[in-house]
Amino acid sequence: MTASEPLLQEQIGHVRMLTLNRPDAGNALDLQMLTSLTALIRELTIDPGDTRCAVITGAGQRIFCGGGDMKERRMMAPAAARRHRGLMEQLIRDLQECPVPFIAAVNGAAVGAGCELVAAVDFAYAAETARFSLPEVKLGIVPGGGATQTLPRACGPRRAKELILTGKMFSAAEALQWGLVNKLLPPQDLVPAALETARLISANAPMAVRESKKAIGLAMDVDLATGLRFELQAHHRTAVTRDRAEGLLSIAEKRTPIFRGE
Repeated sequence: MTASEPLLQEQIGHVRMLTLNRPDAGNALDLQMLTSLTALIRELTIDPGDTRCAVITGAGQRIFCGGGDMKERRMMAPAAARRHRGLMEQLIRDLQECPVPFIAAVNGAAVGAGCELVAAVDFAYAAETARFSLPEVKLGIVPGGGATQTLPRACGPRRAKELILTGKMFSAAEALQWGLVNKLLPPQDLVPAALETARLISANAPMAVRESKKAIGLAMDVDLATGLRFELQAHHRTAVTRDRAEGLLSIAEKRTPIFRGE
């Protein structure tokens, strides 16, 4: 990929590093960026290959993602606008269903669809200077990137109502306190910390990580008995893998396991 492309990708071992690369436009999600993102996540869902975890951040130090590209959208024909909305909806669904864990490294403001992207990934770290908002009601619309569903799951329904219905800006410290992000870091330490966590995840057995992600995701949508049954089935699926045998052997041999996703 070239530096002028809207989505930069770098493979670092088993970690896919993604950068929203439109700093002059606030890293806004235009049609080209959304198309690239949805295609990538679909690719990782079908065949993760060597990728065991992904980190997504924004170019620059000021903005993670400023939401949808309003300038582009004002110029869109109705059919293009419908495609943009459809891609955003698909992106959020695909993130939830993708077997590869996604970590957001929120380097700056996360506004509108940018905040929804943070709520949709598996978890997020943020720079201490980051800010968040969901201003859609101030523009006469409802959030269209999943916030009414993902934010209550992260922050609880009462907090989600406050943030969505007021559209107010909130700080990184508040995002941490309310459960939207897991950790705050100085800006210069943010991406290295996210990559290190991704590396730790990637060192584990890939099938076990993917099954665990799926089971945790189900926990919010099904009753306890159903969730426990799925967990037990996932346990049985992983108990017969070569990676499970390698994990046990590594303990006996007092060494670090080498997992191959088999």
